[in-house]
Amino acid sequence: MHDDDEASGRVTLAAVAKEAGVSMPTVSKVLNGRSDVSRATRAKVERLLDAHGYRRRSQAASRSPLIELVFHELDSIWAMELIRGVENVAKDNRATVVLTESGTRHRPAPEWLPGVLRRRPLGVVLVFSALPEDIKRQLRAAAIPFVVIDPAGDPDPDVPSVGSANWAGGLAATRHLTDLGHRRVAIITGPEDMLCSLARLDGYRSAMAMAGLAADPRLTRFGDFHVQGGFDHAMDLLEGPDRPTAVFAGSDLQALGVLEAARLKGLRVPQDLSVVGYDDVPLAQWSSPPLTTVHQPLRHMAEEAARMLLRPDDPGTAAQRIELATHLVPRQSTARLESGGTPDRPDSTPDRPDGTTDRPDGTTSALPGEG
Repeated sequence: MHDDDEASGRVTLAAVAKEAGVSMPTVSKVLNGRSDVSRATRAKVERLLDAHGYRRRSQAASRSPLIELVFHELDSIWAMELIRGVENVAKDNRATVVLTESGTRHRPAPEWLPGVLRRRPLGVVLVFSALPEDIKRQLRAAAIPFVVIDPAGDPDPDVPSVGSANWAGGLAATRHLTDLGHRRVAIITGPEDMLCSLARLDGYRSAMAMAGLAADPRLTRFGDFHVQGGFDHAMDLLEGPDRPTAVFAGSDLQALGVLEAARLKGLRVPQDLSVVGYDDVPLAQWSSPPLTTVHQPLRHMAEEAARMLLRPDDPGTAAQRIELATHLVPRQSTARLESGGTPDRPDSTPDRPDGTTDRPDGTTSALPGEG
């Protein structure tokens, strides 16, 4: 049976070489990801390999016990959660995780591909919003499985992927704020060209509509999921008398920027401003105050992606999409808004009948307007 398979493979490759008008060594170079083949020739050979249904039958024996995890940036807190998730599955399967930083958030850099084809890992987990056709073709031709951990939530139907419920997360975060009585709720979502940012924004708008509120376009900002972006947008949003009483930040890092902007503006959280983040990275519970946030199961997403790589390959199975649930984690950065338009102050001593209130230093002060 093995000999027949090998012979069938040779006949297929010979047919591909003849039809493409190239030599057998050129077809072999394409299969092995060699860089000394022109783009046009590579594309022609890959199309014919697909048309002939060529599949490597003995590739698994020559693979390295590696799982390659590819990011466009490694300097984020949530990247560590994804690494831990892949590591958990790799250990159970006696594999090693290889980390690669490459490209933009949309695709890995072209120079990454020849290296992974040489390494021949058990599979590749890619953290990108999309995967170009040429990369998909070459990984498939080399029989290297791949899965996208897809933050955007809209992968190509032929790409196995793991994501989370971004719209539901945006809805839960905003409903939490409107249920607390907030009417001027701002959102700092992520980049405008990422569908996860748009899904969270749609969830925000749906929650505002459910509360009978119009979403003020002046309170909608597109950030970059980093601290500085959250800080810069919050400094602008919190300027002037018509500021929001609550901010939904599309990531915990952006929420940390909002907390710092509030501090510099002399606003207390949650007494003067409620803040909700997104992701629930470990740092969120150690912010001051601890951050109310939407839990995105990053580690679980990475574990599922790694397991998908290691499942037996079934040529008749369509690409699989797994979408995991999100949920709100209430902490101390949000508070109910009083009917007068200012948040409750659960940590404050109630006002005295004479119109004074305690300060932290033990002295008393008159309320505004009371002289």
